[in-house]
Amino acid sequence: MWHKRSTCVAVNATLLAFLFLSVSFNKEYLRPAFASTPALSAFTGSYANFIAAYVICLFPACPILIKKFNSTKGMRIVLATATVVFVILTIEELAPVFGASKVRDGYDIVASAFGSSCAILTFLFLTRVISRKKNKTELQEAAARSEK
Repeated sequence: MWHKRSTCVAVNATLLAFLFLSVSFNKEYLRPAFASTPALSAFTGSYANFIAAYVICLFPACPILIKKFNSTKGMRIVLATATVVFVILTIEELAPVFGASKVRDGYDIVASAFGSSCAILTFLFLTRVISRKKNKTELQEAAARSEK
């Protein structure tokens, strides 16, 4: 039990570190470098919302995958998390509460929606990969038992 919990803490701590490092790198280096290009400026300006939605929505994925919830229950948890994260980021964009956003920007709302959607797709991908490995392992074990 301790091993599973520490694995989840380590994965989520890594995700959180990635979130802060990538947002800081974007703010300090990428945004100033691409400020003169309108399309890239919009992308780098909305990156923080995208990556925040993506990473925060993935926080429950590790415990779900490790505890081997059924896929329907796990998907409901991830969908609920994605919805809550999107709503909070949208409210923060429209009426800043924490002071992170100083400018109302539609691109940020779209980036939040895209980040939440990408997290859902990532979770679906991970569950499919894990279930395929599980099925392959079960087939190999059944074949080994039948040979004996």
